[in-house]
Amino acid sequence: MNFLRSIHHIAVICSDYQKSKKFYSEILGLEIIRETYRSERDSYKLDLALNGTYILEIFSFPNPPLRLSKPESTGLRHLAFGVENLDFVITEMCKNNISAEDIRIDSITGKRFTFIADPDNLPIEFYEL
Repeated sequence: MNFLRSIHHIAVICSDYQKSKKFYSEILGLEIIRETYRSERDSYKLDLALNGTYILEIFSFPNPPLRLSKPESTGLRHLAFGVENLDFVITEMCKNNISAEDIRIDSITGKRFTFIADPDNLPIEFYEL
């Protein structure tokens, strides 16, 4: 019996709330639904949507441990966003001084994709639809 209906959201903890807020809302263009400061935790929570659908929560906490990136470790590997035009996305990232890895081709689908990193070095994949 499959009781799952969809992914409700993904949560990411950041080290610099303002940098991450700018990255996800201004650079990637996710829509801010709600921003909450929780004084008892000295923590922000930013709810973000893509095309009107709630998908991502950004949390800040004082002094979170750094993310292990290489070698890859157990846990969330990356976030992937489907895009219509990969070349356009790479150009937009370059305008914001964000470098993209070389474009790769998915050996199974033949589709193009690349990676960038968010302000905390979380890999972000752009996959051309």
